[in-house]
Amino acid sequence: DGSMPALRHRKECYVESDVIAQYLDFFFQEPPMTDKKRFVAKAQEATDGLFPSIAKYLKHTPDGDEEDEALKSSLMEALSRLEEHLGDETDGERVGPYFVGNGEMFTLVDVSLAPKLYHMQTGLKEFKGNAIDIAADFPKLRKYMDDVFARQSFVDSIYPEETVVWGW
Repeated sequence: DGSMPALRHRKECYVESDVIAQYLDFFFQEPPMTDKKRFVAKAQEATDGLFPSIAKYLKHTPDGDEEDEALKSSLMEALSRLEEHLGDETDGERVGPYFVGNGEMFTLVDVSLAPKLYHMQTGLKEFKGNAIDIAADFPKLRKYMDDVFARQSFVDSIYPEETVVWGW
């Protein structure tokens, strides 16, 4: 139907990013991208609703009106959940930079989350004058973004900022 991204394999077509990632992980398991289900569920709960909050805030005009401030607040709440999750050590000390469990393993949650955060970062800069200071307000999230954005797999697959802006 013209949607992007798209995957065709074994006569089946998929167009949702998360479904494609799960499909690839199921059929091509080296290296595995999933971790313990409890840790994945906890991470997914922390990311729930993030992208709709990003999209609503970035698309809203005019900036600074009452609705804009409410949408910004909603996004800040979603980012606070990410920050809190990255600082949570109830399941053990964090030993790696990634989002699930102790952060040691790059998982499908990271695969899904990183591009959303990249779009948010680009949109905040281009459309909202950096109205949210990620480094100051969410330092753990900023470190996570820096670490994931530096991965070669991310660098090799991300769109240039001008393409992201055009897509919004």
